[in-house]
Amino acid sequence: MAEFVYPPVVATARTMFKVLDLRFDITGVEHVPRQGGAVLASNHIGYLDFVFAGFAARPAKRLVRFMAKESIFKHKVSGPLMRAMKHIPVDRARGDQAFAPALSALRSGEIVGVFPEATISPSFTLRRFKSGAARMAQEAGVPLLPVALWGTQRLWTKGRKRDLRRNHIPITIRIGKPLVPEPEEPAANLTERLRERVHELLDAAQRAYPDKPEKPEDAWWLPAHLGGGAPPAAGRS
Repeated sequence: MAEFVYPPVVATARTMFKVLDLRFDITGVEHVPRQGGAVLASNHIGYLDFVFAGFAARPAKRLVRFMAKESIFKHKVSGPLMRAMKHIPVDRARGDQAFAPALSALRSGEIVGVFPEATISPSFTLRRFKSGAARMAQEAGVPLLPVALWGTQRLWTKGRKRDLRRNHIPITIRIGKPLVPEPEEPAANLTERLRERVHELLDAAQRAYPDKPEKPEDAWWLPAHLGGGAPPAAGRS
């Protein structure tokens, strides 16, 4: 079926990236399957993460159908766009209702995007992963594609005013090798394997990031364990 809305939205995003002169560092694009279903699972540090995680799949000429909170679909502007791009609404009070349409998309050969932490991490380290991504991959018989984003929080994140006028910010995207569920593997075990892989990718991205805060008050976007001003992780990181 022809895509009338998604490609123009991608083109608009690319134009925004050029205007801001964002400095992209993307590795692992060869791991994105050129065809067939997959669950793209990314860390979550900013409100624009779905844009950048979707951008990771563009070299493979794939479009990602993201699972997103239902309130976005009710907005008068974003709602029609989200539906036209075939993203999947999630009612957090009844999250299992989104499982069936996500499974259907995977079985039809789509890439479904998921943020297993289910919310933005204010510490910019990994929170616990929910098992939905692993369960979908197992039931649909598709691989899990681990992705780590870094730098996106500097544009717009929870508790900070959005700053879409900042230029030259480095944006790091790391795509890992797909994880294939093992036969009879418990979802909890696959979820832990996924989390460990995303953690490895994120840690490498954070430590190799080219920008450093010039002043202590500018270090809000760095995690505490790297000497930054972000709040410490509440639980296991």
